[in-house]
Amino acid sequence: MAASELFTKFARVWIPDTVDVWQSAELLKDYKSGDTVLHLKTEDDKETQYRIDPKTKELPPLRNPDILVGENDLTALSYLHEPAILHNLKVRFMDSKLIYTYCGIVLVAINPYEQLPIYGEDIINAYSGQNMGDMDPHIFAVAEEAYKQMARDERNQSIIVSGESGAGKTVSAKYAMRYFATVSGSASETNVEEKVLASNPIMESIGNAKTTRNDNSSRFGKYIEIGFDKKYRITGANMRTYLLEKSRVVFQAEDERNYHILYQLCASKHLPEFKDLRLGHAQNFNYTNFGGSPVIEGIDDAKEMMNTRHACTLLGINESHQMGIFRVVAAVLHLGNVTIKANDRDAENCFIPPKTEHLIIFCELLGVDYEQMAHWLCHRKIITGSETYIKPMPKVQAINARDALAKHIYASVFNWIVHHVNRALRASVKQHSFIGVLDIYGFETFEINSFEQFCINYANEKLQQQFNMHVFKLEQEEYMKEEIPWTLIDFYDNQPCINLIEAKLGILDLLDEECKMPKGSDDTWAQKLYNTHLNKCALFQKPRMSNRAFIIKHFADQVEYQCEGFLEKNKDTVYEEQITVLKASKKLTLLAELFQDEKQVSSPTDGRPPFARATVKSAKPRALQPNKEHKKSVGHQFRNSLHLLMETLNATTPHYVRCIKPNDDKLAFTFDPKRAVQQLRACGVLETIRISAAGFPSRWTYQEFFNRYRVLMKQKDVLSDKKLTCKNVLEKLIKDQDKYQFGKTKIFFRAGQVAYLEKLRADKLRVACIRIQKTIRSWLQRKKYLRMRSAAITIQRYVRGYQARCYAQFLRRTRAATLIQKYQRMYAARQKFLRFRSATIVIQSFIRGFRGRRQYKAILREQKATILQKHMRGWMAKRKYRRTHHAIVYLQCCYRRMMAKRELKKLKIEARSVEHYKTLNIGMENKIVQLQCKVNNQTKEMKSLLEKLVSLESTYTHETDKLRTEVDKLRVNEGSAKVSSNKITCLMEEIAILRKELTETQAQKKRLEESGNKYKAETDVVLSQLTEQNALLKSEKDDLNCRIQVQAKEITETMERQNEEETKQLQVDLNDERSRYQSLLNEFCKLEERYDNLKEEMSLVSITKPGHRRTDSTHSSNESEYTYNSLLSSEPGESEDVTRRTEEYPEMKGALDMSLFLKLQKRVTELEQEKQALQEELDAKEEQALRSKKEAEDQQLMARSTELEYESLKRQELESENKKLKNELNELHRALTDKSAPQATAPGAPAYKVLLDHLNAATEELEVRKEEVLILRSQLVSQKEAVACKENKETMTEPILFLEDVRKMKNQGEITQAFVGLKETNRLLESQLQGQKKVYENELEILRGEVQNLKEEINRQQQLLAQNLQLPPEARIEASLQHEITRLTNENLDLMEQLEKQDKTVRKLKKQLKVFAKKIGELEVGQTENVSPAQLADEPIRPVNIPRKEKDFQGMLEYKKDDELKLIKNLILELKPRGVAVNLIPGLPAYILFMCVRHADYINDDQRVRSLLTSTINGIKKILKKRSDDFEIVSFWLSNTSRFLHCLKQYSGEEAFMKHNTPRQNDHCLRNFDLAEYRQVISDLAIQIYQQLTKVLENALQPMIVSGMLEHETIQGVSGQKPTGLRKRTSSVADEGTYTLDSIVRQLNNFHSIMCQHGMDPELIKQIVKQIFYIIGAVTLNNLLLRKDMCSWSKGMQIRYNVSQLEEWLRDKNLQTSGAKETLEPLIQAAQLLQVKKKMDEDAEAICSMCNAITTAQIVKVLNLYTPVNEFEERVTASFIRTIQVRLQNRKDSPQLLMDAKHIFPVTFPFNPSSLALESIQIPGSMNLGFLLRV
Repeated sequence: MAASELFTKFARVWIPDTVDVWQSAELLKDYKSGDTVLHLKTEDDKETQYRIDPKTKELPPLRNPDILVGENDLTALSYLHEPAILHNLKVRFMDSKLIYTYCGIVLVAINPYEQLPIYGEDIINAYSGQNMGDMDPHIFAVAEEAYKQMARDERNQSIIVSGESGAGKTVSAKYAMRYFATVSGSASETNVEEKVLASNPIMESIGNAKTTRNDNSSRFGKYIEIGFDKKYRITGANMRTYLLEKSRVVFQAEDERNYHILYQLCASKHLPEFKDLRLGHAQNFNYTNFGGSPVIEGIDDAKEMMNTRHACTLLGINESHQMGIFRVVAAVLHLGNVTIKANDRDAENCFIPPKTEHLIIFCELLGVDYEQMAHWLCHRKIITGSETYIKPMPKVQAINARDALAKHIYASVFNWIVHHVNRALRASVKQHSFIGVLDIYGFETFEINSFEQFCINYANEKLQQQFNMHVFKLEQEEYMKEEIPWTLIDFYDNQPCINLIEAKLGILDLLDEECKMPKGSDDTWAQKLYNTHLNKCALFQKPRMSNRAFIIKHFADQVEYQCEGFLEKNKDTVYEEQITVLKASKKLTLLAELFQDEKQVSSPTDGRPPFARATVKSAKPRALQPNKEHKKSVGHQFRNSLHLLMETLNATTPHYVRCIKPNDDKLAFTFDPKRAVQQLRACGVLETIRISAAGFPSRWTYQEFFNRYRVLMKQKDVLSDKKLTCKNVLEKLIKDQDKYQFGKTKIFFRAGQVAYLEKLRADKLRVACIRIQKTIRSWLQRKKYLRMRSAAITIQRYVRGYQARCYAQFLRRTRAATLIQKYQRMYAARQKFLRFRSATIVIQSFIRGFRGRRQYKAILREQKATILQKHMRGWMAKRKYRRTHHAIVYLQCCYRRMMAKRELKKLKIEARSVEHYKTLNIGMENKIVQLQCKVNNQTKEMKSLLEKLVSLESTYTHETDKLRTEVDKLRVNEGSAKVSSNKITCLMEEIAILRKELTETQAQKKRLEESGNKYKAETDVVLSQLTEQNALLKSEKDDLNCRIQVQAKEITETMERQNEEETKQLQVDLNDERSRYQSLLNEFCKLEERYDNLKEEMSLVSITKPGHRRTDSTHSSNESEYTYNSLLSSEPGESEDVTRRTEEYPEMKGALDMSLFLKLQKRVTELEQEKQALQEELDAKEEQALRSKKEAEDQQLMARSTELEYESLKRQELESENKKLKNELNELHRALTDKSAPQATAPGAPAYKVLLDHLNAATEELEVRKEEVLILRSQLVSQKEAVACKENKETMTEPILFLEDVRKMKNQGEITQAFVGLKETNRLLESQLQGQKKVYENELEILRGEVQNLKEEINRQQQLLAQNLQLPPEARIEASLQHEITRLTNENLDLMEQLEKQDKTVRKLKKQLKVFAKKIGELEVGQTENVSPAQLADEPIRPVNIPRKEKDFQGMLEYKKDDELKLIKNLILELKPRGVAVNLIPGLPAYILFMCVRHADYINDDQRVRSLLTSTINGIKKILKKRSDDFEIVSFWLSNTSRFLHCLKQYSGEEAFMKHNTPRQNDHCLRNFDLAEYRQVISDLAIQIYQQLTKVLENALQPMIVSGMLEHETIQGVSGQKPTGLRKRTSSVADEGTYTLDSIVRQLNNFHSIMCQHGMDPELIKQIVKQIFYIIGAVTLNNLLLRKDMCSWSKGMQIRYNVSQLEEWLRDKNLQTSGAKETLEPLIQAAQLLQVKKKMDEDAEAICSMCNAITTAQIVKVLNLYTPVNEFEERVTASFIRTIQVRLQNRKDSPQLLMDAKHIFPVTFPFNPSSLALESIQIPGSMNLGFLLRV
């Protein structure tokens, strides 16, 4: 098909554009031959015209179909030209965020200016072992290809990394070296790979600098050879450097910096070790301030300095050398600040001012003489044939000489560091092969190009030539391999340009010749160039406006070079006198090393040529060669080193990485088409495309072509031979046979033919789609019409029915309305009548009541008035009587007083007269006596009267009190009477007022009745409104209740969710802890294996004498001994066990340390002495026991009485204690009821219940004590009666003997001794009773303390409750839960501590019981031997029936000690699992081993138990190490190890493991030894076996997973393979040797059947299946994330189908609950993500909610990689991906892109007891275990 036929309407082409270089446009009409203009429409809907050149008639390049855009390999494009390549790179870089793309054999890497997560160790593991075309383009793929080819072809490799400054060359080379270091590792323990990586920061600090294009630009080229041994592990490295840019040391352009090390030193000036360098800020030095940009944003120079020093230390550069280097570099900085002034008198002279500070510092740092250095900086020495002259230099020449010295010193430091780095990286073992990584500058062109750009472009010309030759060679080899006819492909040969530069009389020769001339200059050299090459070489031109420049047409572009400075830079003149002054330094010996001869510095290693360096050194002055400073020029050295490099590259297989800089502003993921095209032209990518396009760039295998273009074939065209079918179809589709060729395995197409086939395929599919759409749309419209017709009929039916129902309802309503009106009117009239009647009755009742009440009040007033008159009149009469009576009494008193006064007066007069006294004195004495008697009588009377008076006074006071109370009452009555009289008057007034009010109220009543009626009507209305509001409120209340219930449910659900999340988190933490422990165990196993391997290697290396060579037969046992140190140290007889082991194993004893042996021997003697002492003590105690037995028999009678007394005392004490306890409990009960809060002690409260329980328990205890007291009393009574009877009997039968015994006792003083004994026993009993009393008191105190604690707890609970009530409900629940959690955790901790204490005590008691059981057995034997026959005869013998027991098998196996090795050998090492698994009981070896352990436990032989278990563990390890890749062996021993572990648990005697045992199995439990620690060791062994099993599974499944799950088309025809480029991928068709999904299922069936045959626990099988499915899911998803061609809709369908097949397998095997399906969830969601819509915001929301098992990075990666296979699919837009990122930005998940395919889930071994009886196990003879005896 002609190319012009493709230019039809709607065809898309590329047209040139000034901004974007190329612009896409669409044809508006077909192109016809002869047209001069193409009518186009651009993407922005602008119509334009493209004029066709009438001479060339060249049409614009066609655009590739959208389906081919974004391909991994540019050679897969149908149209190979510049715009197609540029557009493909832009789409991958901007839309898919992919920075790597293949272009044939070249990897194009675009610098993203952003850190990407695609260089982790997981990515390295994913690319390791993969073919280069199977994964997406990556620098790791190139590195893996180089590594694989080195190992496969045994040929050295090279990776050539080139590109502009800032394109990422150094980073790419660094990642390639990191890949080699990670994948291969080092062959020795010197961490060579770390040193190789550590060389990067050193070389970057001394050789990299900031430029306008790159912050970390390499200003030198380097070629690093990484050496490998025969096992392809890194042994060392070697580095060559090329053309260091020394001019940067003394000058930098604007916005650029000097080398990083100078700024790092200035930033570290504050460090104490750098104080002597006397540095300042970088702005203070001329050499670091030319560019005016001393700081790089985001870079800490001080921190980088620390990294540099650390790398130096790692590479073996000691601290003194480091400080020496820093002194030299600091001296260079100070040298740049040395000022040189011109002489005012003579311009040809110059001088340095005296005591120049920076020169002084320079000399001090380097230890040179100040005067000498100052002199030779301004003077030079000229040597002639006979004389020597010292000539002063002008200022300009002196400054140039100073700068040249600085450049030379820095270059020497650079070379010295490179030499020491190479010495540190030198291989310690022989190098077998190497991979070289070339990090070299790319093609450069600036506004001003000088000598450095010339050398760089010269090197790129050589590399491009080598690249072209290699590409051409590969292209021709491919054609020859496929045996197709080919013609010589014309490609650009840049040999003329190389000849122009390096041939005889070339540019470099003329430059060297001009440098040798005494007065050579740049101008004369330019004239020579013009004369030699102008008009003679087409590649050399002269600029029009300049005589000091020239132009060279390079392969990439033509470059104009300025001649100024060429000679000076080529000569690189350094005066020898200055070097001599530096060499004379005695302070710094490093200077002598820096300036030694070049041959010594660059000594070759491994027979290789010396390192080529861009350094020029001054030669020693000779007589024949005066004034010759250097042997070789810089250009000559560079040319030689370049030739050496090309020889190395030609001797290796090259791999190419071309780095592209997308923009000059260092913006992340920003693409500048102009800059990209420049670099694509410069780096040779377009040349590769041109060479590919000149031949057959598109290549298909016959099977891929058939699968892709099956739609273009008819049924009759399809033959059984696919090759013949493809040929027939192609002949029909493409008429021109030159457009394709048939090879042996592939079809080769010219450029554009695949696009034509794709167009035919798309047209065919489009026609088919239109037909399908037509049929489906007609079917949909028909269905829609039928639905609408049925819907219309249904609507009509319902409408008519509705109308009829409405009319019937109207008739019913009118009839009901008339009926309602009748009853309503009747009801209204009836209500009106009833209201009138009730109102009349009410009025009558009120009037009649009023009249009756008024008449009653009148009668009541009259009666009260009469009563008041009666009482008033009586009171007035009484008052009148009292007044008259009082007046009469007063008169009588006055009269009697008057008469008494008269009588008194008379008596006074008589007493004064004498006669009266005489008469009175007559008979005075008698009278006195009489008076005395009278006085006495009167005193007696007086006493009696006084008594009467006292009694009368008491009665009087009593009566007065009564009278007073009566008076008070009367007074009160009087007051009340007065009040009542006042009330009467008030009442009369009130009655008048009330009559008036009555009339008013009657009037008001009428008014109120009227208003009441109105109010009633209003209230009825309000009531109706209130009822409505009430109904609304009720509904709102119901709604609120519903909401509250819903909220309560939500709260409970949230709490449940939180609890579930917490439990899940705890489960995750537990799994993490288990996985951490098991990973540590795995590392331990690796170290153990490594130790074994090293020991084996040492044993092979070591040379021993014949006859004395020892085989390390006990290596495994010795190895395991240190594993069980914890077991040995925990046993009491540790040293005895060790000595026994050393006696039984002499080879082990020989291996012990002598000091340890002496200590053990000493310990053995000490233990023997202790044993003898214990034996003597035991004998003495036996004798004492016999004596005590005799004494006990003698004192038996005495003990009876003491026992009676003791029991009576005990009874009394118990009674008193019971009383006390009762009283205290009653007091406690009272105190609790009184003091405690009513809420806490209320019935039903928790504290009340607790206390009540305590009290009930105490009362029960009291009742028990009462019963004990009663029993004791009855026993005492019976014992007293028995003793009395016995004594009577004895006295009756043997009185004489008893009397004799009493006499003997009196004589011997035994009675007193018995009395003393009774006293002691009484005291002992008292002390015991006191002790019991204290115990009871303590218990009571404990109870009180508990009660107090309960009170505090109750108070605390109440406080918490009060606090919680103040909180909102959600916070209340959280607070209560938090409190409950803390309480439970505290209780759990306490219980755990108690459990640990109890376990410890149980262990101690078990050990003590064992020891005491032995001693008791020995004592019993001794006692029975010492008992005399007479004693045995005295004792009554009861007849005992002894049944004869039949001999039964006890489930134990006995073996001799010498047969232990034979047992391990036959049962473990030489056992074939297949025969055991098929024919015998599952787990038979485990049962046999446990039965042997049981026997060793039965005979109490701890030595044998330990030895057997250790040998078993070592034997299993040995067989697993020997057959580590055999799944059957590993599965068999995993099953048996877990069964052995279950047996140890089942028969351990612990209650937790004995629940499911039969009584017979419980009898078989271990008796003497606790093997819990050995169970842990065996559990660790089982974990190791499980991890080994997962590795075997992974190795078996790894080759199948990608092919079966991704590449193979399980559903044929769903996905058609897109065209691929030079990097062919694995075919998706199941050819011979490829794996399919059926292969994976068959392998899974095989694994499952083997595990079931071995009797593996079902739970363990589930865990293994879960691990298998995780590996399948992780590997599949990781490959999906790294393969752009797999991310399509059809591939998602294939993956989902494959996953469904795996789920079906799980259902068939009844493994749905294993959790394996959940491990495939990330893969399922990724497949769903490929199939869902990806356009709208709703789709983004659905994706975010659906993809919860994959991370955000994985979702974005899949969306970026999504590639349509057909034109009907659409790409995912960048805006949609940004929407997804915004929605997922708050999701907290791992930033890691790939899943950890090496992750192993923590394994558990749930206890699975066996129902098999040990005694029923039979050992077959085929196992060769006849030496085992059944017990």
